[in-house]
Amino acid sequence: MGLATFKGGIHPNEGKELSENKPVQVLQPKGEMVFPLSQHIGAPAKPLVAAGDQVLVGQKIGEPGGFISACVISSVSGTVKTIEPRMVANGSMVPSVIIENDGKYQTVEGFGKERDPKTLSKEEIRTIVKEAGVVGLGGAGFPTHVKLTPKDESKIDTIIVNGAECEPYLTSDYRMMLEEPESIIKGLNIILQLFDNAKGVIGIESNKPEAIKLMTELVKDEPRITVCPLQTKYPQGGERTLIYAITGRKINSTMLPADAGCMVDNVDTVISIYNAVAKGIPLIRRIITVTGDAITNPQNYNVRIGTNYSELIEASGGFKTEPEKVISGGPMMGQALFNFNIPVTKTSSALTCMTNDEVAGNAPSACIRCGRCVKVCPGNIVPQMIMDAAERSDMERFVKLNGMECCECGCCAYICPARRPLTQAFKEMRKEVAASRKKA
Repeated sequence: MGLATFKGGIHPNEGKELSENKPVQVLQPKGEMVFPLSQHIGAPAKPLVAAGDQVLVGQKIGEPGGFISACVISSVSGTVKTIEPRMVANGSMVPSVIIENDGKYQTVEGFGKERDPKTLSKEEIRTIVKEAGVVGLGGAGFPTHVKLTPKDESKIDTIIVNGAECEPYLTSDYRMMLEEPESIIKGLNIILQLFDNAKGVIGIESNKPEAIKLMTELVKDEPRITVCPLQTKYPQGGERTLIYAITGRKINSTMLPADAGCMVDNVDTVISIYNAVAKGIPLIRRIITVTGDAITNPQNYNVRIGTNYSELIEASGGFKTEPEKVISGGPMMGQALFNFNIPVTKTSSALTCMTNDEVAGNAPSACIRCGRCVKVCPGNIVPQMIMDAAERSDMERFVKLNGMECCECGCCAYICPARRPLTQAFKEMRKEVAASRKKA
């Protein structure tokens, strides 16, 4: 029987060999800490502190600003310097709580107090996850307590743990599967406690044989959990493609995974659920991969949220050669940086430092009608035709051609011999359509 997968996709250079064998190191911050009040999908958090306030590790400094929103928790103890806009990875200025770290890491009362999840009700578990500020750590940042509260929990029959980590160069999830596999299984069992009719499936790409072997061994006595080896292919870890690979069910842009009876959580999200519910530790850290051929010592770090990106570069020995491009995230879906003075947030995953900027070195030309973009598109749409609509700003035609089904994975732009900025154009058009619909 073949490995589970989907139709389409690409096989970019993985680059994982740079950091996959580097165990996670704890990196303590040095300077001031910056906590953006918007580190998640939805409404920004509302500040609960003011300049001059003393704060502790684990203290809630921002409360949800709406139904779809999340708490912001301090990862250090110290003094609030100010609340002001600060730049984040996407270049936008976000209201942020600035804390002067006193280096003492004094914690709030009850921090780290362990609980037995089996003694907790479903509502108690969801409340704990909410108060811990847990969001999706695969990059989207959707508030986890909202995801764990679907309209009809009885219809959820498959909880998928996304261990694919298909993005090139990133290895943080792989390291967590090797270093904290029990936390993943315990976290998944906590989620299953919320859904009586569900089974758990841990999907792992075949380029991670050690993780597949270890996780399979650990779940052999878990009646509700299995491991599903996946074909190594990008974007295998995309929500839609992962659901299809594991269950054969299709979802589109108008649907949620719950509409297909599924729920998908990233490896580190599941660990964070376990930490919050069983260990009494809110989301105050991220596992970050610092990698690329321009960095001196590629490494995986356990770093406190709010830490400056420049400290990650310094801890990795700086640049061995001056990079042409540094990306927050991976090369396929990450965001290019022009400033390293930005904080690690809940949605940070990696810092990829590249010697050569291959994209900038290849100017786009006219479409040659080769059809490669159609072949690799996991959404089964026609990028070439949709690009024509995008270039003409023809919103109606863009929608008619199913442009809203684009998942912005970048496969079409990667494979295009004419080097056309397909994904970038689709992303902008999708924003315009969404804004138009909201206005209407």
